[in-house]
Amino acid sequence: MPDALQWVRPHDDELDLFGLTHVGLVRKENQDHYMLCTVHPQVVVHGTSLPDADKLPLRGERIATYMLVADGVGGGTGGGEASRLALTTITQYVASSLRSYHAAGASSDQEFYQALTAAALEAHAAVREKRQHDPKASMATTLTLAVAVFPWMYVTQVGDSRCYRYWDGKLTQLTRDQTIAQGLVDQGILPADRMARSPLSHVLASAIGGDEAMPVVTRVEIPRGCVLLLATDGLTKHVTDPEIQRQIEAMTSSEQLCRSLLQLALERGGSDNITLIAARAPLRQPGAAPP
Repeated sequence: MPDALQWVRPHDDELDLFGLTHVGLVRKENQDHYMLCTVHPQVVVHGTSLPDADKLPLRGERIATYMLVADGVGGGTGGGEASRLALTTITQYVASSLRSYHAAGASSDQEFYQALTAAALEAHAAVREKRQHDPKASMATTLTLAVAVFPWMYVTQVGDSRCYRYWDGKLTQLTRDQTIAQGLVDQGILPADRMARSPLSHVLASAIGGDEAMPVVTRVEIPRGCVLLLATDGLTKHVTDPEIQRQIEAMTSSEQLCRSLLQLALERGGSDNITLIAARAPLRQPGAAPP
């Protein structure tokens, strides 16, 4: 019975979602941005004779949940502008063009993969166009986009921000860091145990607005009871995966988890901007009525 309950679609008010961003203790400007939102069908009333139209159930149950983090790269305000523009472009693209939710999780979901890749490349083009107006500007950003259409999640990755899933006692990094150092490890040139100390460990090989953007889309299952975490490298520079797992195992809410991880990163020096999104749908107990 508990296994079956993992796959019962959560209602909107069962979701535990939270995000935050912090400038850290060293940087003068926060160039990170995040977005946490749900997508719903909605009826817009333009006119009616009903006296209580405002009480009608005009918003339907959510179709999807979107979680995005972006870590700007560039001097001055360029990085912050790039991350802001990337999230704005993605959100506009989702609202106007992404109509393939029905394919999520199906064998025919290639349309969904293509739409997410196109959204990332649309953001890349928008930042590149902005750069052309000021050739001296240095503008680029990471982008980690997680789209949950229960019981599936599609993660689109550009750069080295991360998405994790904690499930059944195991923390899994769902994204691959698109850095020069990771590429050297993949080629067998750099030993994996030396990657963290490499000066190339935070040099991006792929970035929105950079010389090249290579979106990678991954699909995973997200049963009830699992915990999702998106983070910029302001967290992972200071907090290890085992420490993240211990914090998740002790969490009481998504807000508490984000604030605890933020505090841990700040205690370790807070050398970069820190942005976090946590999400979960607690497992409904057997016999419990839906909300």
